[in-house]
Amino acid sequence: MTKPNTTSNIKTFLNSDLAQRATNTLRFLTVDAVEKANSGHPGLPMGMADVAFVLWTQFLRHNPQDPTWLNRDRFVLSGGHGSMLLYSLLHLTGYDLPLEQLRQFRQWGSMTPGHPEYGHTPGVETTTGPLGQGAGNSVGMALAEAMLAARYNRPGHEIVDHTTYAIVTDGDLMEGVASEAASLAAHLHLGKLIWLYDDNHISIDGSTDIAFTEDRAARFRAYGWETIQIDGQDRVAVYDAINAARAQTERPTIILCRTTIGFGSPHRQGTSSVHGSPLGEKELLATKKNLGWPIEPLFFIPEDVLAYYRQALDEGAAAQAAWEASFAAYRAAYADEAVQFQRVSSGELPEGWEQALPTYGADVGKATRASSGDVLNAIATAVPELIGGSADLTPSNKTDMKGYADVQAGQYGGRYLRFGVREHGMGAILNGLALHGGLIPYGGTFFVFSDYMRPSIRLAALMGIRVIYVFTHDSIGIGEDGPTHQPVEHIPALRVIPNLWVVRPADGNETAQAWKLALERRGPTALLFTRQGVPTLSTPAQAQGLARGAYVLRDAENPQVILTGSGSEVQFAVAAQQQLAAEGIASRVVSFPSWKQFAAQPATYRQEVFPPGLPVVAIEAAVPFGWERYADRVIGIERFGASAPYKTIYEKFGITAQAMVAAVHELLA
Repeated sequence: MTKPNTTSNIKTFLNSDLAQRATNTLRFLTVDAVEKANSGHPGLPMGMADVAFVLWTQFLRHNPQDPTWLNRDRFVLSGGHGSMLLYSLLHLTGYDLPLEQLRQFRQWGSMTPGHPEYGHTPGVETTTGPLGQGAGNSVGMALAEAMLAARYNRPGHEIVDHTTYAIVTDGDLMEGVASEAASLAAHLHLGKLIWLYDDNHISIDGSTDIAFTEDRAARFRAYGWETIQIDGQDRVAVYDAINAARAQTERPTIILCRTTIGFGSPHRQGTSSVHGSPLGEKELLATKKNLGWPIEPLFFIPEDVLAYYRQALDEGAAAQAAWEASFAAYRAAYADEAVQFQRVSSGELPEGWEQALPTYGADVGKATRASSGDVLNAIATAVPELIGGSADLTPSNKTDMKGYADVQAGQYGGRYLRFGVREHGMGAILNGLALHGGLIPYGGTFFVFSDYMRPSIRLAALMGIRVIYVFTHDSIGIGEDGPTHQPVEHIPALRVIPNLWVVRPADGNETAQAWKLALERRGPTALLFTRQGVPTLSTPAQAQGLARGAYVLRDAENPQVILTGSGSEVQFAVAAQQQLAAEGIASRVVSFPSWKQFAAQPATYRQEVFPPGLPVVAIEAAVPFGWERYADRVIGIERFGASAPYKTIYEKFGITAQAMVAAVHELLA
């Protein structure tokens, strides 16, 4: 059938038999997949099927044949446990997700894992499952749209113009990360952000009355959101609500959709038992009978229902073609802007940008956080897509871009983001900014507070997206603030996250190369910087060795031992080398800023740096976990820090050149 195109006809259609069967198709693809896998979450898809049907067939602008089209609307299923709802929508609308993949739900090697995974399934915008993360990602996506529109749109040429939608759940709204992100979204007046809240009053433990009784609508009104409350099983009400939300351009909107979890299951709907387990054969048959659905075949899709959904193929292709025609007109009128827009959309860095990197001479004695600030401001003009901010620690993190405006409500053309004291929200928003495309985001805070954003960091690593973390005050060198602010376990804790590169430069020249590494890789990087000043140990040419993870900083003829470390402790290895030389003991100093980079090097290079058979002494102001793979002796910290001037703390904890010399004597005895 041809889709109705007037409001009256659309509303008539939404109450039609075809619309009802199309909605029930979403429900029963879910319950059949969960039943076959004997694992999964049928409750959310059954309850939110009406909302999803209306959104995807009447509003969502996307092209199933090109899931990466930049001007598509974004859809985030923050309650990722309801993944079969998304997989059903993707299959029905024509994405490259065959029905056989729905039959293989949650099985080894399938394209339909238990929770949606970005880069694994076509059409999945972000990896969700840990609740609240997708909600935060959607804020970042909406912010990216606003920022790119401010940069590139011109009168009559709105090449960036799309909406971000997210289905959020009771669990999402209970999580602090979603609260942080929602608060900032309201402050920034992100009017093209719409949350569809599955307000079903059920969590795993039972009714939300046992733990979640606040007035959610009042809470979001207090944030500054537009709020709309509807019956989520009334498709016409859903249609009207989304229309109203789209018309509200001055603030984000949350549509509170009162639904029944597991809708249609005669004995389990409205209960926690339907949240995360199969219906079971008896209840599945009863549900199909209750909703008038054929018992067989499984994964049944009526032909007219599939034909209706598959209109998304032609509609999406037409929408993208129209956009490409408008972009051609834009390119003719604004050639330079068009070239830059295409480049940033591809993720490619501008040619020759690295020439802007600063270099440092001997004995600068500068904190690497200050060197990081130098680098950031030196490359700002050369890399215009680089944007970011700090969680209310700008003067300490040195993350500000001098001469560039802040991003504020209605003023999205700036480059600096004031995240406020919202570390976890910042992490999730950074992920959304990166996922959207067109921008390279960074975010700063004290290293110890990376704990607050670790789930978002982990997801960035899982997705392999380019996010840069600027973590300053990276050790006991923070001094007088004491153990609450001194990260001792954090370096090894982040190193163990797969696909996260942790880089701890020793001086200004290494800091410049650390930023280069972070910008050039397509994955997340944590840059760790000191509060205290450090000497310049490397030349600009030597520091290029950072790209290989570790390199020989100081050498000697026929070394008897290797001294190594990262960051601010490399200076102690250099001092120890000098003391040992005075005793007639030759040693090599290896600066070791990035373990994962070094591990990725050919074995020949790794053996050149650490020749087999040479004993190794390592030093780092952190828990020494992991160093045993490289070192015979490790000088580290096995306890929390203390409040005192940092030089005193280093001395009291034995993080010194003298300690390295003593360790060498023991090894060579």
